[in-house]
Amino acid sequence: MSDQTPESIDRVRERLGRTTFSVPMDRVSKRTSHSENTRAPERPISSRADYSVVKGRLHERLLDELNADDLFGDSEESLAAHVETFVARILDQEDIPLNEEERGRIVDDLKEETLGVGPLASLMADPAVTDVLVNRYDKVYIERFGRLEKTDVRFRDTDHLIRIIQRIAARVGRRIDESSPMVDARLPDGSRVNATLPPVTIDGPTLSIRRFGRKRLRRDDLLRLKMFSPEMMQFLELAVRTRRNVIVAGGTGAGKSTFLGAICEVIPDDERIVTIEDAAELILDQEHVIRKETRHSNLEGQGVISARDLVINSLRMRPDRIIVGEVRSGEALDMLQAMNTGHDGSLTTVHANSPRDAISRLETMVLMAGLDLPSRAIREQIAAAIDIIVFVRRFDDGVRRVDRISELTGLEESTPQLQDIFAFQQTGRQGRQIEGRFVATGIVPRCMHELRERDWDVSFEMFRKPSDGRV
Repeated sequence: MSDQTPESIDRVRERLGRTTFSVPMDRVSKRTSHSENTRAPERPISSRADYSVVKGRLHERLLDELNADDLFGDSEESLAAHVETFVARILDQEDIPLNEEERGRIVDDLKEETLGVGPLASLMADPAVTDVLVNRYDKVYIERFGRLEKTDVRFRDTDHLIRIIQRIAARVGRRIDESSPMVDARLPDGSRVNATLPPVTIDGPTLSIRRFGRKRLRRDDLLRLKMFSPEMMQFLELAVRTRRNVIVAGGTGAGKSTFLGAICEVIPDDERIVTIEDAAELILDQEHVIRKETRHSNLEGQGVISARDLVINSLRMRPDRIIVGEVRSGEALDMLQAMNTGHDGSLTTVHANSPRDAISRLETMVLMAGLDLPSRAIREQIAAAIDIIVFVRRFDDGVRRVDRISELTGLEESTPQLQDIFAFQQTGRQGRQIEGRFVATGIVPRCMHELRERDWDVSFEMFRKPSDGRV
């Protein structure tokens, strides 16, 4: 050991390469004196402060190699095998002191970095997390049980976050860079992703992931979670089965898509259904389902397929029902026309703050179709097409509930007329938890009277007002 000077250790470090991790003294001693007896126990790389540096540099070299060989388009199985081969080759070449467990760990980490969501993997594995929000490389928030929390998760730097964003986009056939700094995408598990790069977001790249439960929530699940009452579900089942046109309205994250999927369960199996979505999320039990998804423009700004294009195309496919995941623009006009021309029983969702606001938003979106239609004509179309509006809301205790179910009964002069059939009545609080009940207003909807006239066995008992008279 007498010939082992600091200068010789530095030379060994430089030779082994491009990282700053510590080389154990016994390794250097072994190479110079070949003495097995002087070897001290190795300190695991996982305990060293610069493990992230080693992994980061290996990741950069891996990405360079994948880009150089144009391998990002390969299947995930092929990429995973390439990662394993790469790690084995580099670790052997540079003689980095890792045991089998540590090699396995770095392979798993690099696979996740290359194929998945990198440092966010642990958050995505938590079933209680509904939203992952990256404001900057060092500011990561989650929503859990309806509340935002800041996490200790962070990316190494801005470039690391950008690489993860680009990898997510590449997996779903999208591209994000300075020329196209925004992307909306859907992960293989159904999660929705939105990402931005500067200069769109001034403080750095952002990433937002809206997660969906691994288990699809059905009617019985939502009933158990007290999203609505049995009477509400009974009424909506009748409305959907008898081909009433239904709109599910609510704010962001209120549970519109989940609720839409739940009430679609009662659609008969012998009906042909066409679904249209920006990101395919709906999973229906019926066998005769055609799923359509919009497409964004390519790098040349061409190839856009809008929801309106898909709605128009769907009318030529002999659908019994058209389900639009969400109307956001001019497709609202085509959706209303479909409802008014024989495609009864169609369903859709819309962002709105109340049932009446949903009608106003529909009117605005019809105008976005570019046709100079008078306001009264649009409202007549809406009043003729829409039967039921279900307004869902995420309350401040984090629970998603059906706030009210309303029937659109027609126009009075030029004002759409709504009547509430059911509503959620808040009675108090117990700590953070809101206490309340679902009540009927005592109004029997017109559509139920029509069913009685057609000899349907419909009980009006579900619409009975509470005995205390309070609504």
